[in-house]
Parts: sequence; C-alpha cells; structure tokens
Amino acid sequence: MKRVVVKVGSAVLAQNGVIALDRMRALVDFLSELQKENEVILVSSGAVAAGYTKLKLDRSILKNKQALAAIGQPILMKTYAKKFAMYDIITAQVLVSAANFSKIDDIERIKNTVDTLLFSGVIPIVNENDATATEELVVGDNDQLSAYMTKHTDSNILIILSDIDAFYDSDPRQNPDANILKVVNSIDKSELEKEVNPNNVFATGGIVTKLKAADYLLSCGIDMFLSSGFDLSNVKSFMLNGKHVGGTFFTSGNK
Repeated sequence: MKRVVVKVGSAVLAQNGVIALDRMRALVDFLSELQKENEVILVSSGAVAAGYTKLKLDRSILKNKQALAAIGQPILMKTYAKKFAMYDIITAQVLVSAANFSKIDDIERIKNTVDTLLFSGVIPIVNENDATATEELVVGDNDQLSAYMTKHTDSNILIILSDIDAFYDSDPRQNPDANILKVVNSIDKSELEKEVNPNNVFATGGIVTKLKAADYLLSCGIDMFLSSGFDLSNVKSFMLNGKHVGGTFFTSGNK
C-alpha cells in the first residue's frame, strides 16, 4: 500500500468568491476511490476563500487574509467532513506551519499523529496555521508545505491538483504551441528563479512554487505528479489505472 499526499489549491476550490462545491465533491469522490488501495493525506488550501464567503475583507492586506483564514478553516473542514461522510470516511484537521518541519521533535509529532490517523482509516486534512504563520499566505499556496509533508511522513508521491494542468516547455498562456512535458527528471535552475505568477485571486503560487516543490522532492528521491484540479480524468488515469495520459510526472527514476 502506497502513502499518497494530494494537494489541492485555492484556484480549484474557489470560484467567484465562493467554495466550488462541485469541484470539491469530485475531489472527494476521487480520494475515496484512491483510499481503497492507498493511504491518503490531503493538503488543502481554500481557508481564505471560505472565510471570504462570510466576510468581505480586503484580501490584499495580510492581517485580513489571516482573519479570513481563521473564519474559513472551520467552514472548510465542516464542508469536507460532510462530503467524506457520504463514503463513511472520517476526516481530521492537522494544522502545521513550515517552521514545524525545521524541528526534529515537531516532525516526529506530526508523523506520529498522521501515522495514527492513517492506521485508523482517517484522512488527515492538512493546512498551514494561517492565523499565526504567513508564508503560505504570501507565497506558495501550500505547495512547499505539501512537499515537506510528503517527505516527512515517508509518503511515496505528491499529487498537486491545480488550475495548471501540467508543466510545459513554454508558457501556454503566451504560446498556443506550447507542449506538455509528460516526464521530468530534473528542473533547470532558471525555471526556479522566475517570478511567482498565480492565475487566481485567491491563489498565491503559480507554476514556480510547484516546480520548487518538485525540485525539493526530486532531491529526496520522491515522485510528484502535477495535473488539473478542474478535470480529474488525467489524475484518475494515472493513479487508479496506471496510465499516463496527461499531466506531468516528476521522477528521479532512482527507485
């Protein structure tokens, strides 16, 4: 049985200032199927978007985003719990910060908690503790956090579901002839130094933070798969049927 971390971004979970319930339902359907043969950890953004449904604060101000995250986190968890309950799956909230992964004792406690939850058939839902931490709200949208979680829980693969459906050889928004890079073994340093450019008002990442997550995991000998969170057919083919149709598979090949 593999241990799989699935990260879903704000751009997928939010639409027109509200939670995208249809996309969340499709995600839960996929994760419930994935859990039949794997241990599943979900890293979910979307707390700020969920908070914004209740209180329209200016999202360009950091303290407002932290307040929105504090409002939205229980809303997000309640929504997830209700949808997973349809499959008789229990969920648990795990709030961490990137700083936790620099402390050996914190890493051990996180892993012990996650191990216990997974052994009991529970799906841990991880998010950064945005009310006190700032990194995810400023840059990253949980991409780096999900990479740390993958590494330090001894997981086999990170799946990132995003509004970015793959890694291309050039920017597909500017070049209609851009080609998907289906398998990537290494990432050029120049790609990691580009400006972060999110596509969605609630997102803070973009392709650069995903490449940084992939680069970190490649250096650890861990795989990552980047695919669309709007249409889950490619990730389903890859994870459930073993067929690589679309999306990008980052792998060192050293297995």
